[in-house]
Amino acid sequence: MKALLNLLKTNIREYGMLIALIVIMAFFQYQTKGVLLKPINITNLFLQNSYVIIMALGMLLIIVAGWIDLSIGSIAAFVGAIAAVMMIKMDFPWWLAILLSLLAGGLIGAWNGYWVAYVKIPAFIATLAGMLVFRGLTYLILNGEQIGRFPDQFQKLSTGFIPDYFHMEGFHLTTLLIGIVISIVLIVLDIQSRKNQKKYGFEVTPIAFFLIKNSLITGALMGLCYLLASYKGLPNVLVLMSVFIAFYTYVTNQTVLGRRIYAMGGNEKAARLSGVNTPKLLFQTFVNMGVLAALGGLIVTARLNSATPKAGTGFELDVIAACFIGGASSSGGIGTVIGAVVGAFVIGVMNNGMSILGIGIDWQQAIKGFVLLLAVFFDVYNKNKS
Repeated sequence: MKALLNLLKTNIREYGMLIALIVIMAFFQYQTKGVLLKPINITNLFLQNSYVIIMALGMLLIIVAGWIDLSIGSIAAFVGAIAAVMMIKMDFPWWLAILLSLLAGGLIGAWNGYWVAYVKIPAFIATLAGMLVFRGLTYLILNGEQIGRFPDQFQKLSTGFIPDYFHMEGFHLTTLLIGIVISIVLIVLDIQSRKNQKKYGFEVTPIAFFLIKNSLITGALMGLCYLLASYKGLPNVLVLMSVFIAFYTYVTNQTVLGRRIYAMGGNEKAARLSGVNTPKLLFQTFVNMGVLAALGGLIVTARLNSATPKAGTGFELDVIAACFIGGASSSGGIGTVIGAVVGAFVIGVMNNGMSILGIGIDWQQAIKGFVLLLAVFFDVYNKNKS
């Protein structure tokens, strides 16, 4: 028990918010009399927060690098607007409109990255300017009006579900089988990682903690898949989101690119002197953010089935809050993909739970702001303590 407590204490940044998420979910599950974890509400939770999670993956890299991007809400709205114009007014195929929209997001990210990385304008100022520019262009493109409706194939990006190949009445068996396969893969990967750590003489977690952790992860995953299978199955956007989470987890943990981003955020001068092309790396993180912001904008546009001038308002606040709540450091160099995802779910569960309880949007904003302040205080406190 003592070893377990010591492990939790030394990894409080990694496990603290996960424990907090579980507590928050238990609280709202009780307060909403079981509504929070109903299959239809769990599905809506993913549909409503998928854009936050996807954009948080890009924002995490920028925050780890030591910067910020305030323009992502306006980028999402602008990309949604040009996608609407291409599909509805210019009659482009939906798949071509998506590709061109993602390209536009990358170009916008390159625009932001150029000013920050090469002209050395502070990211706060450069992206604040981008926020105003692209919000204005959104109004200009849409002429202040709402544009819809989109092709069914495009709408399925955000509202569709994977097919059930077993056609069971009232239960999506394919979803449950996918959960079993993923659980087995995660356990095998964790066992392999543990073997590699032992092989090279690294300290490994106690076997009891290893078994408890995998049991909890498997139980949570299978429980989630069972709930989703009881409704309509896995949403398309959840599959897309899972692929991106896995990819960015690999990039940040296993690649040279990921290690260089963390090094740049920890000490930019030392990283540059060790041979890292920091302006180019910073530029690439902003391009990446632009593409993910564009994807987030497409998902929201598909879900609403319309492009509106005010779409994306406040997105940057939820995304930045998700990263900081998930353990990213405000001074750079620290943060994980899983932490950002957990932070996004904290925001999503709080929004959903408070809405079910009938709490007004004014109080919701105040409570979320207080939680964000506590998360940053926790980071500063730990830093001063060490």
